[in-house]
Amino acid sequence: MALYVRKLTSQEEKVLRSWLEHEDSALRHRARVILLSHAGYRVPEIAALLQAHPTNLRKWIHRFNKHGIQGLISPRSGGAPPRFTEEQRRQIIELARTHPRDLGLPYNRWTLHKLAEEAVRRGIVKTISHEYGAKFSGRRGWTIGFPPGPFSGSDKPKGNRRKRK
Repeated sequence: MALYVRKLTSQEEKVLRSWLEHEDSALRHRARVILLSHAGYRVPEIAALLQAHPTNLRKWIHRFNKHGIQGLISPRSGGAPPRFTEEQRRQIIELARTHPRDLGLPYNRWTLHKLAEEAVRRGIVKTISHEYGAKFSGRRGWTIGFPPGPFSGSDKPKGNRRKRK
């Protein structure tokens, strides 16, 4: 027996269509699933169109049929809760991109330990481990010691020496 989404209310259809432009890719995907089912597509057809597993599509259709729009919103799952706000992350990254000497500090390069200590000293965070700082510095495409700046590619100095001009 084919599974289809129940009849949508006009409000539900409006919300689902707005989700097609949502920044959350999971919500965009779920909205497409429900709207395609509403348009008469069967699960195997939706799976081919969206390159998704039919079992997963059935799960979202069943959840929508039972709980409506709220059934498509998943609570955050897995892992520890975020340790820092986006504002704290932004401030730490901004700190890391600032040359330590420009802040009156007696060294030329950030280490993860020094960056963590300075973030705490400045009140950006109460505590931070240097290991955690390494996690999000790597995600942002820069490393401690040489944040984005005047050096790139082959211009980047090797080791602790500065390139002579």
